[in-house]
Amino acid sequence: RMPPGESIPERLETCLITFEDRHFRSHVGVHLPSLIRAWRQNRRAGHTVSGGSTITMQLARMALGDRPRTYWNKLTEVLLALRLELRYSKDEILAMYVANAPFGGNVVGAEAAAWRWFGRPVESLGWAESATLAVLPNSPARMHPGRNRDALQAKRDRLLTSLLQRGHIDSLQWSLAQEEPLPERPLPLPRSAPHLLATLQQRGHDQQRVRTTIDADLQQRLSTIVDRYGAVLRANEVHNAALLVLDVRTGEVLVYVGNLPSATDREAGQVDIIQAPRSTGSLLKPFLHAAMLQQGERMPRQLVADIPTRYEGFMPENYDRTHSGAVPADVALARSLNIPAVRALRSHGVHRFLLTLRAMGFQHIDRSADHYGLSLIVGGAESSLWELTGTYASMARLLQYSGQEGACVHPPVVVQGGADGCSAGQPPLQVGAVHHTLEALRTLNRPETESGWEHFGRRQDIAWKTGTSFGHRDAWAIGCTPRYAVGVWTGNASGEGRPGLTGTLAAAPLLFDVLNALPSTSTFDVPFDHLVPMATCRASGHRAGADCPQVDTLWTIPAAERTPNCPYHVPILVDPSGSQRVAPGPDAVRTTWFVLPPAMEAYYASAHAGYRTLPPWRSGDAPGMTVSSMDVIYPEPGARIVVPRGLNGERGAVVLHATHRTKGMAVHWDIDGTYHGTTTGDHRLATDLTPGQHRLTLTDTEGERTSVTFEVMHAAEAR
Repeated sequence: RMPPGESIPERLETCLITFEDRHFRSHVGVHLPSLIRAWRQNRRAGHTVSGGSTITMQLARMALGDRPRTYWNKLTEVLLALRLELRYSKDEILAMYVANAPFGGNVVGAEAAAWRWFGRPVESLGWAESATLAVLPNSPARMHPGRNRDALQAKRDRLLTSLLQRGHIDSLQWSLAQEEPLPERPLPLPRSAPHLLATLQQRGHDQQRVRTTIDADLQQRLSTIVDRYGAVLRANEVHNAALLVLDVRTGEVLVYVGNLPSATDREAGQVDIIQAPRSTGSLLKPFLHAAMLQQGERMPRQLVADIPTRYEGFMPENYDRTHSGAVPADVALARSLNIPAVRALRSHGVHRFLLTLRAMGFQHIDRSADHYGLSLIVGGAESSLWELTGTYASMARLLQYSGQEGACVHPPVVVQGGADGCSAGQPPLQVGAVHHTLEALRTLNRPETESGWEHFGRRQDIAWKTGTSFGHRDAWAIGCTPRYAVGVWTGNASGEGRPGLTGTLAAAPLLFDVLNALPSTSTFDVPFDHLVPMATCRASGHRAGADCPQVDTLWTIPAAERTPNCPYHVPILVDPSGSQRVAPGPDAVRTTWFVLPPAMEAYYASAHAGYRTLPPWRSGDAPGMTVSSMDVIYPEPGARIVVPRGLNGERGAVVLHATHRTKGMAVHWDIDGTYHGTTTGDHRLATDLTPGQHRLTLTDTEGERTSVTFEVMHAAEAR
C-alpha cells in the first residue's frame, strides 16, 4: 500500500461510482432501494448473494475490520456510514475508500494497485485499466489478474459497456478498451532511487508521501550509465560507486544514485555512499585558493613555491614525487599539487580556513584546527558526496547567478518544499574569487600524473576537480557547468584500497560520461562588475613593479591590491656584453633580471630551459647590488622540528637541507656558534640536536651568510 494521493483521477472515479454505487453523490450513506433489493435476492437464494452496500458502507466495513456478514453487523455498518457522511465530504469519503480498498492479492489502495498491475501511476491509466481496478474490490480474494482471469475480464467488459451506455466513453474508446488484455502477472514496484528512499525513511519521512526533486527520466538514464561503468570498476575489485547531479541554480537534486544498482549485499550494495563521510582527498584545495584570493594573500597566477617542505614531522609530497620549484598558483590548483597547498594553508591558517569551510556548508568537518592540522588540505578531513557536490554547486551558483535572487550558499534540496534556505549574511566567498578559482579548474591542460585526461570530452564549459584519499581508498571527481553540478565517488564501501583507484583514472571517466549525457549549457560569465584591471608581471604573476619588463593587464578582484609587487625582477649592473655582473662604473649597464630565491631556483631551472641564472661577477669587481645566493630549505624560519626516537629508544638525527646558486660552492654549517661541518654540491647535513631553540648560520667561501632560528622538540613533547 502507499499513502493516499492528492486527488482521484477522473477515469477511476467514474468507473468506481458506475460499478459500485451509481447514487454515491446523492444518498446520505445508505441507499434503501439497494438494501431492499439485496434482502430480496438473499432471501430468494437462501444465502448471501448481494450486500446492497454503498461506497460509504463499504468504507465503514473496512474500518470495522473483518466481521461476519450478519444483519446486526449490517446495521452497525449503516450507522457508521451515516456518521461518516455527517463528518466528511463525498470527495473525502471516496478518497479514503480508494486508499484503503483491496485490489487483489496483498495490494491495498488504487495507487499501489496501479503500479503493481500496470507499472504506472494511477493518473496515467486508461479506461480499460481503470475499469479493471474498479471491479477488483468487489471480490479481491477470489478474483484478480492472477486468478479467475476470464471472470475478471467479463466483469471489466460489462463495466465498459455500462460506461458506454451512460455516455462516459464513446464507441471508439469502448472498442479499443475491450481489446486491451488483462495484466499477466504482478509487476515489481519501481526502485529508481532505493538508497534515497532508505535515507529519507531514516530521516523521519516514513509512512508518508514524499515528492522529491528527482528527474525520473534522467535518473533512469544515468543509473544505467553508472551500472554499465560498474563492470569496469569490478575488473579492479572495486565494487561501489555513487553519483549525485544537482541543478546549480536551485540546488535541487536531479539524480541520486547512492550505490551501484547491481552491487550485492556482499559488496555493501545497501550502503548509501552519497551520505557516507569519506576522506576528501584534494577536493578542498579550490576553497583555500578562493579564500586566499579574497583576503588579498595572493594573485590568481602568482608563482608559489613547490620545494621540499616539512612542518613538525609532516612532510607533504606531490603525487609524482617531484618538485617544480615555482609554479603559478592557478596551475598548482589545476595540477592538484600538495606541497603548494600545504604551504598555502600554513600561511593562511587552519582555523581561518575551517571557518570558511563551515560557512560553505561542510558540516562533517567539525573538529578543531589542532585536530586536523595541515593535513586538512590533502585529505585529513572527512566529508560526503552530498556536502562536496553541494558546495561546488554553491560556488558555481555564486558566479553564474551573481546579483540574482537565490545566488547564495545552501545545501542540496531533494524534497520539494524542503529547502533550508540561504545561509545568513554575505556568502563566505566573493564572486571574483570564485571566478578565478573555477577558471583554474576549467584549464584544459592537466598534469602528467593525471594521465589520460586528454581523452575526456569537453563539449561543455566544465570546471572539474579530482581527489584521491590516502591508500587509494576513495576516488572523487566533481564537475560544474553553469547549469549542473555532478559529483562522483568510486571505491569500496568497506574502505579497502586498490592500486589505480585515483580520481582521474577511476572517477573522472564516469564524470564525463554523465556530463556528456546531460544537455549542453552556456559558458560561465566573467563578472566584470566585481573585477578591476590590474597591471601584472607576465613572468611572476604578481602585481607589476617598476622593474618588470613585460606587463599584462589582468581583470582581478580588488583585494589583489593588497598583495606585494613582483619580488623576482631585480635591477643589476652588467658589462656591455651582459655576461658578467659588474660594480658601478662607466661601462656598467643597468638591466633587470628575473631571479627566484635559491631554493626555488634549484628546482625551477632544471625544468625550464629558458630560465637564466644570474651571471657571475667580473673578476676584480667587488659585489655592489647583491642578491642572496643561499637558502635554507629545511628548517624554515621559526619551524618546530619533531625528532622521533628509533626502535632502540635512541634519538634520531635531523637532516638539515640548504641550496646555493653556485655549483660546487662550499658551505660551512654553524649551529649556536658551534661548527658542524662543510658541504659542497648537495648541501645536506645530518646532526643530533637537543630540545630547545637553535640558530643555524650558513657561510660560503665568499663570505656570504644566511641564518634561521628554529625549535627542536622530541616526539613525546610534541604529543
